[in-house]
Amino acid sequence: MIIEIDFNSDEAIYLQLCNQIILGIATSQFREGDSLPSVRQLADTIGINMHTVNKAYTVLRQEGYVKVDRRRGAVIAVDADRLRTLEELKKELQVILAKGACKNIGRNEIHELIDEIYAEYENDGGLG
Repeated sequence: MIIEIDFNSDEAIYLQLCNQIILGIATSQFREGDSLPSVRQLADTIGINMHTVNKAYTVLRQEGYVKVDRRRGAVIAVDADRLRTLEELKKELQVILAKGACKNIGRNEIHELIDEIYAEYENDGGLG
């Protein structure tokens, strides 16, 4: 997977890195048990500070996307706690949908966007 960081973005680099890895998992570019590059290797490849990569990996571990193995480093290990994840998604979606409602974006447009995004995952071999 090619990780692309937008250095001109207002979004923190560690969050961009987290999001890129999460998208990689969703599209099956990263699979359960895959090792991620070492902190040093990824920092050198992207051209960012090692502490930034370490922070991203820590967030991914806390959110249940990776586990840290002493021998293999960061390994994809998606958390199976569906109920907790559904609650977190609901909270995030409430804000996103409220933003859309404020801009007069309706339910049908949102459903079309969701279908489009899931179709992209399916085309990339993820999320069946």
